[in-house]
Amino acid sequence: MTPSLLTQNHPVLALSNPLANADQGLAIWFHEHLTPLLVAVLRAICQLGSGEWIGIVLFAGLLFFAWKRLWPSLTTMVLAVPCGMLLNELLKAIVQRPRPYTQGEFVDWSGYSFASGHTIGATLLYGQILLFVLPMLKSRASRSLAILSALAVVLLVGFGRIALGAHYFTDVLAAIFFGVLWLTICFFAMKPLHRKLPIPEIIPNVVVAPEPAMALIPVPAVEITEPAPVLAR
Repeated sequence: MTPSLLTQNHPVLALSNPLANADQGLAIWFHEHLTPLLVAVLRAICQLGSGEWIGIVLFAGLLFFAWKRLWPSLTTMVLAVPCGMLLNELLKAIVQRPRPYTQGEFVDWSGYSFASGHTIGATLLYGQILLFVLPMLKSRASRSLAILSALAVVLLVGFGRIALGAHYFTDVLAAIFFGVLWLTICFFAMKPLHRKLPIPEIIPNVVVAPEPAMALIPVPAVEITEPAPVLAR
């Protein structure tokens, strides 16, 4: 079985895609080397970008922001993640690119291919979490670790979707690009709202010694007697 050729249904997209040969070659190579064990591992990895998992993490995050009354952060997360994923579904409906494989032993998907929904979901979710976490990390090592962790998850999800035959290579690249672009738009759009909120000043717990009580010492009253005036003769 060969993947759906772009030139059959979408000649304009095929002519404008310089990576068409790479798309076809990768799809065929991975499909020929799939095994039940590899498919199980790839599906487990791709769950990090599934709609179910993203919904759980998103719901937990929204509850946390509502509990802490962090309304700008709550609004930003809603605008960035679910709205971005809905825009991707709109893009799929407009482009209508067929998937590499629509039939086979390991096929469990439907719909269109461009751009990868799992990959853009992972990009939006972990990218937005990264934007929340980075300002709280002080050391360069912790910042680098956070960035590399988010990037690794996104790349693993994208690789899994390509290897399973659910998406072409360019579907994954487009999903990462559009995801980063949408996060950038949301970041700058919500930045003024974050600036308007006063940042509470965190005062460390300092033990203040009580001031000594002022004791009132009674002072004896001294009666001053003036000398009697002397009458002149």
